Amino acid sequence: MEHDIVVKSNALIEAAYSLTVAETKLVLAAIAQVRRDEAITDEACYTVTANALADMGGFAANHEHRALKQAVARLWDRSIKVIEKPNGEGRQPRVLLTRWVQSVVYRDDEGAVDLRFARDVIPYLNQLTAEFSQYKLANVAGMTSSYGVRLYELLIQWRSKGEREVEVAWLRQAFQLEGKYKSIRDLKRWVIEPAVRDVNEHSDLAVTWGQRKRGRTVAFIQFKFRPKAPEKAASTVSRAKPGKIRGGLVDGVPRAILDRYANPGETYEAAAERLGADYRAGRLK
Repeated sequence: MEHDIVVKSNALIEAAYSLTVAETKLVLAAIAQVRRDEAITDEACYTVTANALADMGGFAANHEHRALKQAVARLWDRSIKVIEKPNGEGRQPRVLLTRWVQSVVYRDDEGAVDLRFARDVIPYLNQLTAEFSQYKLANVAGMTSSYGVRLYELLIQWRSKGEREVEVAWLRQAFQLEGKYKSIRDLKRWVIEPAVRDVNEHSDLAVTWGQRKRGRTVAFIQFKFRPKAPEKAASTVSRAKPGKIRGGLVDGVPRAILDRYANPGETYEAAAERLGADYRAGRLK
């Protein structure tokens, strides 16, 4: 995993979509297998196993079998909205609506998934245009929020500058948060802060953040980041936060329950906080 490389077009990184943590890691584990030294087609098949997800998340493989099966079922329904800005001025952007995958096969007896990416997604995974970003899969493997993965990808696009400012309205659209976390306070608590924490704890970047107002309204989120020292980066990659996740439980709630009932983008800790009372009361199976 340390040497597995994820390559995405910048347009795909900035696309509007929402995935759960398990779905995100399933997609990234498949993307890391895409060959870049030869042309690929929509016939190419990529296999992801429960063992691979276990290595990424710090859980035993038996916990990941169910997570993998659930991720497959939901990934089929996930859509992407990609906005391509054309060369030249005065033209409207090109908007692509597509799915992530054209087919998925879950092999229950082996705890493995075979998937084929949708035809329209492939050009964004295989370096056919100039605007691509890449990173090691290990730098996001231990993250507990899909928002953390999204933030990390948004930052590495600007790796040479070490800072990036994003408009709050754009972030809501890209993360598909319409109707959720309507107040800036909730957006910070449930999206920005968990994402920044994930990047700082599990990736090779150290990031700080602030905000900028337009009038009285917070309109922009500002991020500043830098590479960690190599030894510190190596010690933080691919492991969940101590004290939070133990023996397949997150704050006392089984990962299988969280993978089934977590909302797209929600951290395991946030889902455990939201679902804990229902689980302890026996209302969740």
